[in-house]
Amino acid sequence: MAQFFSLHPDLPQPRLVKQAVEIIRNGGLVALPTDSAYALGGHIGDAAVLERIRRIRGVGERHHFTLMCRNLSEIGTYARVDNVQFRLLKATTPGSYTFLLEGTKELPRRLLHPKRKTIGLRVPDHPLVQALLAELDEPLLTSTLILSGEEFPLSDPQEIRRQLEKQLELIIECGPCGCEMTTVVDLVAGAPELIRAGRGPLAPLGL
Repeated sequence: MAQFFSLHPDLPQPRLVKQAVEIIRNGGLVALPTDSAYALGGHIGDAAVLERIRRIRGVGERHHFTLMCRNLSEIGTYARVDNVQFRLLKATTPGSYTFLLEGTKELPRRLLHPKRKTIGLRVPDHPLVQALLAELDEPLLTSTLILSGEEFPLSDPQEIRRQLEKQLELIIECGPCGCEMTTVVDLVAGAPELIRAGRGPLAPLGL
């Protein structure tokens, strides 16, 4: 049965942030608001959490998961980033973008796309997520909280509670959260390739 935390949208209470991170470190699956839509989040090294997200989302092994990172330096630890890619990332982060990049050996192979060896990465512009990442001191494994067969992500924490309370360890409420997903851009081939237009504006990408 999921716990339910209400946090301040601008100044998340440190005590509750610490408790949330403990739940994540102990293998818990969390529903959390971001600067785009609600996401499912868990510990990067936990294989069981990965499979639980796949079941809730109804996705297979070719689905791209996303690492939420604190900053560009952290992205550089988990993905191969050249100078051109770095300049583009610097111009668009933090923000509502997810970038597909080639993963490094720092990542468990199970997190990577099985054929392309790629991973989604983003630096969210949201006080709660930044507080969680700072306390966790490593990226958070995430996926948009959109259920199989649905067009839009869940955006109401009470509705998330109603539908998923028995499948999660924690649901976080932190003020209004939209239902527009991130803009997804593939950077692997060099020039940005738009995969999905979303909340992040296209102009900074030259698209």
